[in-house]
Amino acid sequence: MIAAASAALAPAVPSPAAAAVAGLAVSLDLQPGSGPPTTPMRASGHGFGPVETVDVTFDALPLARASTDPAGGFRVRIRIPRSAVPGSHDLAAAGETTGLSAQATFAVRTDWPEFRGGPARTGLNPFENVLGTSSVGGLGEAWTSLIGSPVYSSPAVSNGVVYVGSYDFAIHALDAGTGTELWSFPTGGIVESSPVVAGGVVYVGSDDHEVHALDAATGVERWSFATGDLVESSPVVAGGVVYVGSFDHDLYALDASTGAKLWSFTTGGPIFSSPALAGGVVFVGSDDHDVYAVDAATGAERWAFPTGDIVEASPAVAAGTVYVGSADHLVHALDATTGAERWSFPTGDIVDSSPAVARGVVYVGSDDDTIYALDASTGAKLWASRTPHYVYSSPTAANQVVYVVGFYGDVYALDAATGVRLWTFGTGFFVYSSPAVSDGKVYMGSFDGRVYAFGLTGRSGSDPPPAPSR
Repeated sequence: MIAAASAALAPAVPSPAAAAVAGLAVSLDLQPGSGPPTTPMRASGHGFGPVETVDVTFDALPLARASTDPAGGFRVRIRIPRSAVPGSHDLAAAGETTGLSAQATFAVRTDWPEFRGGPARTGLNPFENVLGTSSVGGLGEAWTSLIGSPVYSSPAVSNGVVYVGSYDFAIHALDAGTGTELWSFPTGGIVESSPVVAGGVVYVGSDDHEVHALDAATGVERWSFATGDLVESSPVVAGGVVYVGSFDHDLYALDASTGAKLWSFTTGGPIFSSPALAGGVVFVGSDDHDVYAVDAATGAERWAFPTGDIVEASPAVAAGTVYVGSADHLVHALDATTGAERWSFPTGDIVDSSPAVARGVVYVGSDDDTIYALDASTGAKLWASRTPHYVYSSPTAANQVVYVVGFYGDVYALDAATGVRLWTFGTGFFVYSSPAVSDGKVYMGSFDGRVYAFGLTGRSGSDPPPAPSR
């Protein structure tokens, strides 16, 4: 996307340089025109004075300087400031000699386009800069959207739209600011799979045994691919390929443009786990009790690691290690290259929650009514925070806060370093959906048939409960 603005502003007393460019449109073009804080980009200007210095500002603050060529044009590489909050921001370029200037707009967005945030499934939004330990206590209900049927799927948020599946056999697109439904697409079965948005397309599985590709703006179906059973695994997309598991025991690689099957890999049981992708390898769990590493290009098995029970959690991959929970009551840390176990941590029950990894810490929930913080290198317990009910939902980390939902609908924001509860909100109903953090809001679905959005301008939640155990 290119944002552009033009202006022809003559100085009060035209200089010779200004006269040389008189009548030319002065413009500033940005590529790209949107993205998260720290986005690298190119600013291009035209119509300025020949060989003059141009000052580039971001919201009137100095950002870069460039020198024009003899034709009055320039190009400069810049980076959006890390502190830039979501919304529209003004960039300007002003010639020091001519006084000519032009403006353009950059849209800062901290999207959460898929289950666990990205292909490696780390459950981390590294760009969040609105909600933090000092502000999250002010969260409240910004809006709710009544779908009318239980929402098991976890939301994806992209370009100001929330995408989520539901038990009403449909995918829904909601305005992220208001919750207003923009479109819905009917599938032939319950949608427990969480959608992924890539290249203007929404990819999602369904209990109708199919993977669907929908136009993100309109909901019009571009293609569908039939598997041999339920598709409750959430797809991951990279390099023009969609990777997704099915209850028919297969992991599939599909052409993202056409839906054509590129390869499939057969495990010994249904695949509920959502695949993770890192370093050209797809990692996925199976109900045959194994975690698999599969070559992303060929579908050839790299390695398989046997756990003690079914693996329905999605792996998270960080710093060469695969972190995954199992119904064997353990969290496993595996070498991403060899599959060798580096450590395991025992919880008191099944681990269906997918781990989040941030700043060298693994955050994961268990059916023992606890969320754990573990040292990513050693597996040592750093803290544990009890909830009234088991933690099936997967935690999300952003800006030193961990968001997690207990099964009976209590949403918690925990201090990532200590586990202290900073905020909580009760929906009063079952929750499988995992929180999505984007643009200063927290989104999740519930079995009460609603999608919730929490923001700092909403109605306040309840007082924070006590600190966790050590």
